[in-house]
Amino acid sequence: MELSPYVEGLRRELGSLTRFASDDVIEVAGKLAQALDASVRLTLLEVLSAAAAEITTRLDDAVIDVRLSGGEPEFVITTVPQHADQPPQPAADASADDTGTARVTLRLSEALKARVEAQAAADGLSVNSWLAHAATRALEGSGTGRSQRSRTGIGQRITGYARS
Repeated sequence: MELSPYVEGLRRELGSLTRFASDDVIEVAGKLAQALDASVRLTLLEVLSAAAAEITTRLDDAVIDVRLSGGEPEFVITTVPQHADQPPQPAADASADDTGTARVTLRLSEALKARVEAQAAADGLSVNSWLAHAATRALEGSGTGRSQRSRTGIGQRITGYARS
């Protein structure tokens, strides 16, 4: 997606606002428009990223990411395969994302990091997207505080009382 037409449109609007102003004001407005170029592009990227994140929360089987390619944003749509042991997840509550995004530092062992990277690649996701989905799945399944997986099999412990 080319951002230049939108940035140029804002520059034209600023120019039209100063058409009856003195030459000094027109010169300052032109310099201001040039100085704001990077800020306007960054703001547009933030809007596109927020829109992609909001759309992703409403999709069951796809993730939309905004990536920079040659300095211009492009949308990348990745389908998320459903695992056989997982029921399809409902779309995340949109009100949970009203505050925007936050940065988190996560420390992992090298072995765990490698496993996460391999699983993210196998699912066709970035590590960040995969971790966000994993956290969402964990929180949605935490109603009882225990894993939703079956607890039977070799090496599993069964506790309780029996009557004969």
